[in-house]
Amino acid sequence: MNVKIKLSDTLRPLTLGALLLGSALIATSVSAQVRPLDRIVAIVDNDVVMQSQLDQRLREVQQTIEKRGAEMPPLDVMQQQVLERLITENLQLQIGERSGIRIADEELNQALATIAQRNNMTLEQFRDALERDGLSLETAREQIRREMVINRVRQRRIAERIQISNQEVENFLASDLGKLQLAEEYRLANILIPIPESSDSAAIQAAEKVAADTYQQLQQGTDFARLAVSRSASENALEGGDMGWRKAAQLPPPFDTQVRELSVGEVTQPVRTPPGFIILKLLDKRGGDTQVRDEVHVRHILIKPSQIRSEAESRRLIERLRSRIEAGEDFAELARNFSEDPGSALNGGDLNWIDPNSLVPEFREVMANSATGQLSEPFQSQFGWHILEVLGRRATDASAEFREQQAMNLLRNRKYDEELQAWLRQIRDEAYVEVKL
Repeated sequence: MNVKIKLSDTLRPLTLGALLLGSALIATSVSAQVRPLDRIVAIVDNDVVMQSQLDQRLREVQQTIEKRGAEMPPLDVMQQQVLERLITENLQLQIGERSGIRIADEELNQALATIAQRNNMTLEQFRDALERDGLSLETAREQIRREMVINRVRQRRIAERIQISNQEVENFLASDLGKLQLAEEYRLANILIPIPESSDSAAIQAAEKVAADTYQQLQQGTDFARLAVSRSASENALEGGDMGWRKAAQLPPPFDTQVRELSVGEVTQPVRTPPGFIILKLLDKRGGDTQVRDEVHVRHILIKPSQIRSEAESRRLIERLRSRIEAGEDFAELARNFSEDPGSALNGGDLNWIDPNSLVPEFREVMANSATGQLSEPFQSQFGWHILEVLGRRATDASAEFREQQAMNLLRNRKYDEELQAWLRQIRDEAYVEVKL
């Protein structure tokens, strides 16, 4: 029988979709065939990547590409992409281990129970089915644990790297982009043609040539997602380069101005950046001008349904967190440990003073009906399950404090992707890696 682990993601940058999307536990017949022993394909600091890990991830990526209907890139290209991702994930897991990041058994058990339910099985039946397919329950637990550790490592390390000066805030507020901070949002995809550090002019010219050829193919109608899978060195390459939604102000120059000039479906010309040559595609856009009328100081905890957690499991978890707060546990501490909103989790879930009109309707409605100091009941939005607490209200007058806080938030988000890529390059460059493929 075929048992599918159907798990979807949360956290744009590394999603569990990349790990498990579309993966299936394919039943195999028991035989006396001789199988080769596993072998090491890469030594990564104090750990290793095994051939079995590479083969499994390759199968999952191939299934994902097939389901998307995209053209399959050459095996050697895809194998190199997948191995690099496994190496980067391994380094992040080692950082998580050294930092003492642990995933509670309760969270892992919830995820496994969800998988079993989606396969119309009890947990015991699911375990038996896995064993018949030559896999163990521990294998599924480990896949889930890896992603959760990586997400928490990133939340901590990237937040530490982002520093916003008062001068940056003042410059931003004086800019055209600062005045348009509540303007349209853009759904983008990117292709990164990398330039290795300390590259000579020949290597830079070679990368520029690849970028120009990629742009030319895109102009001729070649599928963007296919080229992203086969050529991009960005963290989201295997997802077709999809970056999700961004405001123009969240993008580094010159993309912050270029994207506003694009029509849906158009791409930018290659732009030289420190990591390499980048091409953006505008997939969609939404939103527009918003009038600021009042402000609410609010904090929240967000639990996102994903491939490792169903809607029902997400709701049960947020209900348990609410009960723990009612029992006297600290809201901020639980938000830091459980909330999956990277913009507020490290601040104890605090969104600071915020314009209600900038929030999704479900959040805005619950916030409007909550008394100051009152913990809300769990509620659902397009992002997942929330609980919130209103800490204060005030009439807005477009004060300097409000404008500065908005600028600070936008600048922080703007730097996140850049800092993530820089950090990933840094830990890769500083690590001892020996590829034995």
